[in-house]
Amino acid sequence: MKYELTKDLETGNTLIDSEHRELFRMVNNLQEACAKGQGRSQVETAAGFLVNYVKKHFRDEQNLQTSVSYPGYPAHRSFHENYISQISAAADTILVSNADIASLAELNRLIGILIAHIRTEDKKLAAYIVSYKKQK
Repeated sequence: MKYELTKDLETGNTLIDSEHRELFRMVNNLQEACAKGQGRSQVETAAGFLVNYVKKHFRDEQNLQTSVSYPGYPAHRSFHENYISQISAAADTILVSNADIASLAELNRLIGILIAHIRTEDKKLAAYIVSYKKQK
């Protein structure tokens, strides 16, 4: 399954949307490496990039939240911390299992969770940022 940032997932915030596009590109690269049976080093590189980019993206989102005193910050940060643990574990499992069906299914499950988070929580954040800037 190929992931893309469709119109219904766009938040309207340039930084958030560009990073979501990059996250989906990295997920697609990892899945493609696994599907093509590319060597462990390529799969490991793709998995590492994905995990590191998730961390970078969440850090950027959290910085945005604190810069505008976002009231949903504690819950959003908690989701991020939990998700990082889950995506890191999934990436490790993909490597250990040689990208078997179960490990790729878990990755897809986690991407589904991320998509739901984008649809609800990230859109709320982006709307809050817009209203915050209008007040200034």
